[in-house]
Amino acid sequence: MPIYDFHCNSCNKTVELLAKSDSTPACPQCGNTMEKLVSRPAAPGKTASILAAGRARAAKEGHFSNYKPSERPKIK
Repeated sequence: MPIYDFHCNSCNKTVELLAKSDSTPACPQCGNTMEKLVSRPAAPGKTASILAAGRARAAKEGHFSNYKPSERPKIK
C-alpha cells in the first residue's frame, strides 16, 4: 500500500497515511472524512537514499519486503 497525504477540512489537519488507493480514512483528530491530496514526487537523487533507508529498516525488523526477489536471502 502506498503512502498518501490526506487533509481534513473540518480541523485543517494534514497527515500522511498508509492506505489503499480507493479508501478514505477518518481524521485521527476529529473523526471526519478526509480528502486525498496530490503528493509531490520524490526529488531526483534522493530516491536511492530513501530506498536504502527502507531496506535497512526492513532488515532490522526482520522482513525483506523492500528487496527484490533476487536480493532476498535464500532460505533452505
